Amino acid sequence: MCRRILIAAFTRFLPEHAFIGPCDACKLVAIDVVWFKRDLRIRDHAPLLAAASSGRPLLCLMLLEPTRMKQPDVDPIHLQWELDVAERLDRDLRRRGAALHVVHADAVEAMSSLHEKHAVHTVHAHEETGVKWSYDRDKAVALWCTANGVEFVEHPNNGVIRRLQDRDGWKDARDARIAAPLLEAPFGLQGIPCEDPWPTLANAGLEARVLQDRPEPGEVAALSLAHSFFEKRGEPYCWAMSGPVSAALHASRLAPHLSVGSLSIRRVDAMAKARLDILRSQRAAGAPVDGWIRSISAFRSRLAWHDHFIQKLEMQTNIDAVAQNPLLDERLNRELNQERFVAWCEGTTGWPYFDACMRHLRATGWTSFRMRAMMMAAAAYTLDLPWRETGLHLARSFLDYEPGIHWSQIGMQTGTTGINSVRAYSVLKQGLDHDLEGHFIRRWVPELSKVSAPFIHEPWTMSEAMQAEAGCTIGSDYPFPIVDEAEFRQAGVSKVHAVRSQADVKAVSAAVYTLHGSRAKARSRASNQTNASPSRTVKTTSKSGPIQKTLF
Repeated sequence: MCRRILIAAFTRFLPEHAFIGPCDACKLVAIDVVWFKRDLRIRDHAPLLAAASSGRPLLCLMLLEPTRMKQPDVDPIHLQWELDVAERLDRDLRRRGAALHVVHADAVEAMSSLHEKHAVHTVHAHEETGVKWSYDRDKAVALWCTANGVEFVEHPNNGVIRRLQDRDGWKDARDARIAAPLLEAPFGLQGIPCEDPWPTLANAGLEARVLQDRPEPGEVAALSLAHSFFEKRGEPYCWAMSGPVSAALHASRLAPHLSVGSLSIRRVDAMAKARLDILRSQRAAGAPVDGWIRSISAFRSRLAWHDHFIQKLEMQTNIDAVAQNPLLDERLNRELNQERFVAWCEGTTGWPYFDACMRHLRATGWTSFRMRAMMMAAAAYTLDLPWRETGLHLARSFLDYEPGIHWSQIGMQTGTTGINSVRAYSVLKQGLDHDLEGHFIRRWVPELSKVSAPFIHEPWTMSEAMQAEAGCTIGSDYPFPIVDEAEFRQAGVSKVHAVRSQADVKAVSAAVYTLHGSRAKARSRASNQTNASPSRTVKTTSKSGPIQKTLF
């Protein structure tokens, strides 16, 4: 039986007074749409497998959404990376009988156009956890599907669990999903062909800055990178992950791939588990592999933290715009000092190691996790800058921007959750720990390239004669410190502790913990009272943001 909506859509393209009978409308063959979002792969892809199993032709769709391009956390480097990964996905799909249709349109507009041309039966997609605009976009697509008789099937993605009201039981549900068998890539797809030229950002009036040392895009490249980590590079991971130089070599470097889904967390976890099984067998036989086991175990635990942080955004959809403890944030009253903000963004603070890290990030789109934390700590505690503006700058700077992780970490590292430890990293200590001789500083802050090691971290302590010899006059060629880093950092820490201790702020913190706090066994840190978690018996009464009990 023909659907009325198909007849109505079909007749829009007929001349006035033309007659249409039921059999004419039936010429529109029903298809399924596989909507690729941040899941640009063919392996372990439930929507693709479900559509391939339906018996209907399928159309693989990716959107370049004008609304998304205007969002303040989106940078052309993200869009270019996605397009490059998608191009590899298109090659993989063509080998299996399909093709990727990249459409420059917002979601509802694109679905409407496809429905008029092809009679969409089902839209398959992964659940996506993004900032509020993507949540609203998905709701709009669901409403459009309902209104047009199209089924919208969202498949679970990785370890983020939808419709939770608190964290009780989350870990077990997450672990069960991660441990489920991986899905193989389907062959023999009945794909709708696409002969359109591959799109460019220039078509949308955008241009991405060229990043140094950007990883190779695509699922095959991601798998190769993962294998190199598990088999060759990863043994020093535990001690090497903090510094930007050592982490570039010995961290997994998979984050850009995970951010666009060219690998699933499930597949990476399975690879880590398989490697651990082999290593443990080797250890039982007497092989000296304890370092490997420690590092791969630590990495695997961080995969779980990946899902833990994204779960926060899933359950509170506005943590990119409203602090998890809004009362604490309000009382901290951090204001945007433009001079400090620009110096922080551009790496001209007068703190050599910080400036080197920020310039390195700008050039490559990446830095280590510890340096990201240091950047936000310097912004919040030392420079007293608001978290939203500084967080947006880093979101646009990171090639591997993952909203759930990013905004959860912004809250933690700026002291605005009320439940996490106050960690205000000393720029000087980080520099001495990770770049004692100053090689990294000299590479990324060439103004200091001739400054000797004893002064490289505090060049303002050089005499005028030393400055002349180094060809760097402090205050002219390179700035004086914008503030005294140690003094202002300690003042910022004291300010946060004072506000956190207020009774009404602590009550909101308790509610934040009920909603978001990890249920892992708490470590004993009796010496630091700020690390104590509020009681789990407190009911969630905070108005800090909407709980995403259900998507629609």
